[in-house]
Amino acid sequence: MSDKRWLDPLGERGDNGPTAKGMYIWVVVCVPAGFELVTEGNPPNALLGWTALITVAALYIATTDRAFAAGPEPRRLLAVLILLCVACSFVFLGNWIYLLILASIATGITIRGPACPPVLFLLALLAVGLMIWVGGGVGAMLSLAWSVFIAGFVPAVIIRLWEAIGELKATRQELARVAVSEERARFSRDLHDLLGHTLSVMVVKAEAVRRLAPRDAAAAAREAADIERIGREALTEVREAVTGYRGRGLTVELDNARRALADAGIGATIRTPILDLPPETDALLGWAVREGVTNVIRHSHATRCEITLDDAGLRITDNGRGDTGGSGHGLSGLRERVQAVGGTLDLAAPSGGGFSLLVTVA
Repeated sequence: MSDKRWLDPLGERGDNGPTAKGMYIWVVVCVPAGFELVTEGNPPNALLGWTALITVAALYIATTDRAFAAGPEPRRLLAVLILLCVACSFVFLGNWIYLLILASIATGITIRGPACPPVLFLLALLAVGLMIWVGGGVGAMLSLAWSVFIAGFVPAVIIRLWEAIGELKATRQELARVAVSEERARFSRDLHDLLGHTLSVMVVKAEAVRRLAPRDAAAAAREAADIERIGREALTEVREAVTGYRGRGLTVELDNARRALADAGIGATIRTPILDLPPETDALLGWAVREGVTNVIRHSHATRCEITLDDAGLRITDNGRGDTGGSGHGLSGLRERVQAVGGTLDLAAPSGGGFSLLVTVA
């Protein structure tokens, strides 16, 4: 065989791990007992011996098949196989004692988990008892006991390792799926935050162009130029979102917010100290300003907006009608961003009117 599969009885070269067919090879443990029956000629118990030996081999194959196929009650077949092997060992003696090794292999294949070692240990004790029965020496006794125990322990470990590998592969696939899902959510939030704000500003400026065009062409042209500039900036921001960048920072967003509020006819008051913020916090507060101001422009019908940054956090308030625009992607996406860094997002709409957004970062 050029592929040397005969050197790979457990099927370790494949991706599916050990199989029942890979374990059939250990039925050769029955060969010494059969050889003994042949060399003894035709004793009176030859028919009983051959019947028992064939039954042991058949039971081993059936037990292995059901163990790998998760068939019905493989442990019942295993119990019958163990009893038959023990009985044959005590009745026929000689090479028949090696059937205990076959029973041990079947045990390692069939019994998974912590119950396997105790059963193997009992089989090893039976081997010791058998050697005492036949008057074997201490060396032979220990050798047989060790062989019986290790014959079942090795396949049990191999099978468990392959099960662990399968679990790791499944976990890796699930992690990959979750990572893709999270990246899609991130991309969706970024596009909403970027385009929702930008398109709102462009709509406001387009309305200004429509109002100015009949009476002040120069002013309308300036507003149209702003629309072009904002559109180009939006293209850049979308490219940055695609490549994974998270925002333009607090300072830039405050400047944009001041211009956008002014264009919408909303008076702006901005009180923020000069801070050296960590990049992640700076980007997060920038997103908060972007989303908060977008909501003010689109939904509040306010005439005044105040942005304050102090020890309590970043607060955006307006004197509008307290409309947040519903539970859309914007605020929910902002909440996810804030919670991801251990912060909090508090929203309030007092009965007297207005709306307040407060972001605190730990």
